[in-house]
Amino acid sequence: MSINFTSGTALLGLCSKNNVRIFEMMLVREVYISQRNKDHILNEMKENLAVMKKAVERGLAEDIRSVSGLTGGDAKKLRLYYEKEMTVAGTDLNKAVASAMAVLEVNAAMGQIVAAPTAGSSGILPGALISTAQRFKKKDEDIVNALFTAAAVGYLITRNATVAGAEGGCQAETGAAAAMAAAAITEMLGGTPEQALDAAAMAIKNILGLVCDPIAGLVEAPCIKRNAIGTANAMISADLALAGIKSIIPFDEVVEAMLKVGKTLPCELRETGTGGLAWTPTGRQIHERIFGKS
Repeated sequence: MSINFTSGTALLGLCSKNNVRIFEMMLVREVYISQRNKDHILNEMKENLAVMKKAVERGLAEDIRSVSGLTGGDAKKLRLYYEKEMTVAGTDLNKAVASAMAVLEVNAAMGQIVAAPTAGSSGILPGALISTAQRFKKKDEDIVNALFTAAAVGYLITRNATVAGAEGGCQAETGAAAAMAAAAITEMLGGTPEQALDAAAMAIKNILGLVCDPIAGLVEAPCIKRNAIGTANAMISADLALAGIKSIIPFDEVVEAMLKVGKTLPCELRETGTGGLAWTPTGRQIHERIFGKS
């Protein structure tokens, strides 16, 4: 079976030709590229899933505070809210969002997370995917397969654009993560490879142009709340695709557009902490409180 795909179009062609799904195609590619056996690679992904679950559980249960003191405790606060109150967005969505925030809070507190695809966007994939899998009573095997679907999308974005906020803004980080999660959920719930890439394309389009402006240059604020929004974005995009709604602009073209948009962003809006929210009066005050006057 050929594994040489470098675009979404090529990936869909291989899936159709070999009658496989995206996760199967990505696993075959990984075996070939790494020269390791399938079971070893699957076990590594299971370990990633275990780390993701632990990060979610810790963030939802503990009053975690970041080293800077800037963030922490919001994931648990949201959990207590949706467990006791009638919410605007519903329990399921709030559970996923809280799970995503939990992972980012663990990251900000120097805990162990899985960069998916980056530390700053690491909450979206576990938050959206694990909570959806629990609701639909999916097994760990199903989640692991979905993680390979996500990996395929992340690989294509990394290869053809960027997942770095310093290069493409937050659209490249939380946008890529939302695309990965949307595709993973879509295929896990029975969607076709075409629907999975439609979901990924819509997730990126929804936040095209989003800037990266971390307050005090830390991966905490507004990163944690953007992971919350990215999780909702991924789940909505998956629903759109599963409903049969297509992305008017194909996945490959959306990725190319994201790269071009990222290149047009000024450096102040690409993770330097010198523009956007980071450069508001309050943002500058927080920077001085943590690091002193420069």
